[in-house]
This record gives sequence, structure tokens and C-alpha cells, in this order.
Amino acid sequence: MNAFSAQFRGSVSGKTYPLDQVIYRDSDNQLLEVSHNIEALQQKTGQEWRQLFDQRAADVRAPYNSGIWSKKEWVLPQLPLEDIITLKEGWTSLLRPPALNKALGHTQIWVKQCGNSHSGSFKDLGMTVLVSQVNHLIKKGHPIKAVACASTGDTSAALASYCAFAGIPSVVFLPKGKISTAQLIQPISNGARVVVLDTDFDGCMALVQEFTADPSIYLANSMNPLRIEGQKTISIEICQQLSWDVPDTLIIPGGNLGNVSALGAGFDLMLATGVINKKPQIIVAQAAKANPLYTSYINNYKSLEPIRAGETQASAIRIGNPVSFERAVKTLKNYQGQVVEVSEEELSNAAHLADRSGLYCCPHTGVALGALIKLSEQKAISKDQKVVVISTAHGLKFSEFKVGYHENRLPEVASRYANPMSECEASVGAVKKLLGM
Repeated sequence: MNAFSAQFRGSVSGKTYPLDQVIYRDSDNQLLEVSHNIEALQQKTGQEWRQLFDQRAADVRAPYNSGIWSKKEWVLPQLPLEDIITLKEGWTSLLRPPALNKALGHTQIWVKQCGNSHSGSFKDLGMTVLVSQVNHLIKKGHPIKAVACASTGDTSAALASYCAFAGIPSVVFLPKGKISTAQLIQPISNGARVVVLDTDFDGCMALVQEFTADPSIYLANSMNPLRIEGQKTISIEICQQLSWDVPDTLIIPGGNLGNVSALGAGFDLMLATGVINKKPQIIVAQAAKANPLYTSYINNYKSLEPIRAGETQASAIRIGNPVSFERAVKTLKNYQGQVVEVSEEELSNAAHLADRSGLYCCPHTGVALGALIKLSEQKAISKDQKVVVISTAHGLKFSEFKVGYHENRLPEVASRYANPMSECEASVGAVKKLLGM
């Protein structure tokens, strides 16, 4: 019987490397991917995998109480259980908000609340895998001094939290004045060395790649395929929460684009093992101020033309030179993909329409919801189609966005769903008069 195993593999050359090697690119400079022994995984039937994963869903013991590590054989099968660093990430809610469906005239809109996680974003899903592997390497004697990332906010928060839990030093590079206060204070509070640079995310990304050329500093950005391994479980978890049904369409906001290829990787593995038997469509939503993938898409996936991303409320995807561009294009071509751009007004109103249904959406979720609204209006998505929108972060990280919206202060935005506060004297009569009750 073949053993479950995984290794790094060049996405073009097919050359392989052990997961214990500190490496991020192949000899041809292409990004790596994690490749699993599919024949070993196929020794179980799709039904057997579904039963195992459903059984673990009720397990309260670590590490299987994590949505990621409950799929350990599909993530890092050789990693010793005692080396896993988990904060019980995953198993986030999949909601079908009645008011949102009614407002849009749909019946099957679901929102996957990936921001309801330890540090408040989907980045926890990949960071538990990466930091667990680093923890394993350190225990084996690898001379790793710290883990580093460039970030627009959420990656730095996840890295700092997981490294602090593991007792591993972390270093984060952030673009000056371009992330929310809530995001900035997270890595500071968790003890990371926070370096604010007078540049944008793309400048931070260039610097961190140079910084981590030193093999004693481990790179934590999504060009490291270990991050994709955790994030791909979003696809698996969604199908599991739908009783192993496959959505017709998934819509995800895209910035550096690792999340797009992660969705595809999850579906690829489920198809290869017989857990599911059909493909969904994957749609990427981009802010119009930061839309290099959209520009490529409307030109038949012409090669990436990096841009200088403009000011957008969707700050976490304000990226003009995404490192996972080629991965994303490969996924989109394989999953009937589309790319949609969304204006500042569209993303802001979409987020706050969803808030009226009981959600509390970050601006990036607003980008995905704005794309859904556009496609629905164009009749490109039917009213009974099962659509899952990926919510990537918790709205509490973006209070400035929320307050600015309801005070009608956001640039280029007419706040259609603004809900201003009211003031009156402290008497029942005055309150009733004000409320018309």
C-alpha cells in the first residue's frame, strides 16, 4: 500500500523537492506547488474520504478540531502531529442570508465567512500549515531565525499570531498609511517586528523576497505553496457543509491571487479522489483601482502588465503586480473562469446591503458581492443558481470604512444604505415622536 506523501514540484518543469527544503521557486524561476501522491489517496474511495471527514467534523480533540488538520492527509501527510501549530482555524460558517437573497431576487446565495477565524481573516488557513512546517524544521535543526512577510494587513496578523503561539520570531513589512488601524495593531500586539515602509504592497513584496534570500529567514507570503495547502481546504469545507454538493459558482476577491489557485487546488483534489464529480465555475472579483488580472482577462489572458494600484477601500487587494498571476490564470482556464471589476461605489454599497441582512462585511467581500450583483443584473448568473461568495475578512477590521460609509464621507461613493444616528432629548415622548411610533 502506498503511503500518503507530498513534495514540492515545479509547476512547469515537474522537478520535485522535499518539503523540508527551504525553496520557493523552481530552477526555471517558476513558482512551486505542493504535489500529493494521488495514487495513495485513491486507495480510499470518495465515499470513504467523505465519511472520514464527516466523522472528524464532530471531533473536539486537536488537531482534528481544526478545519485544516481534519484533512491532514490532503495537506501535510508526513508532518508529525506534535509539530502542528493550530488555533482551531477553519470550520467557518456557510450562511444563506434570507434578506440578501430576497433583495437580489435569488434563492441560493451563500456566504462563506472565512473572516470568522482566529485573527479575523482567511489567511489563518494557510498560516497554520506554514508555521507548523517551520516549527517542524526548527525541531529538526534547521537554522531558521524568523519568518517574514509583506502584507496589506491580514497576512501580517495571521503570521504574527501563529508565530507568537509557536514561540517563533516574525518580521512583517507593511506599506505606510495603506492599512487599517485594526490591522496594523494586530502584529504589533503579537510581538512581531513591524517595519513600515514608504512604498505600496508591491514594493514591500519586492523587499521581502530579497530579505528572505537568506535561508535563515523563512518566507511566509503566498508565493510559498505551503500557504495554498491550507487555503485550499475552503473548497473542501464548502462542499462538506453542502452535504458534499458542489456549488454552481464561487466568487472570490483577488489581489495577490494565491486564494484563487487555492480554490482550484481544493477542487482538483476532490475530483481526483472521487469525493465530487463535477466542476464549479470560479469567478474572481477585483477592485477597479487594482485590476491587473481583469485587464489581462479582457485581453484573452494576455501576459501580466503590472500597474501601480490606486486608492481603494479594498486595501487588502490593492496589489498591482500579483505574484500568483500564472497560478490564477491556470485555475480560471480550468474552471470556466471569469474576472469582474467593481467600482468603489459598487463594492461599498454591496458590502452594506449585505450588512442589512445580518452580516458585517469587509470591503473585499463587498468586491465579490458587487461582482455577483453585476453578473445577476447581466443575467450571467441565474436566480436559482447556487452561488457561494467567499468573505475573506471580518468587518471589524475595517471600522473606518464602515463609519465613513454611514457618514457619507467615502470618496466616489453615494451611500445608498447609509444609516445615520439620530439624537433627541431623553424622554419617551421625544423618542416616540422621532421614531414615529
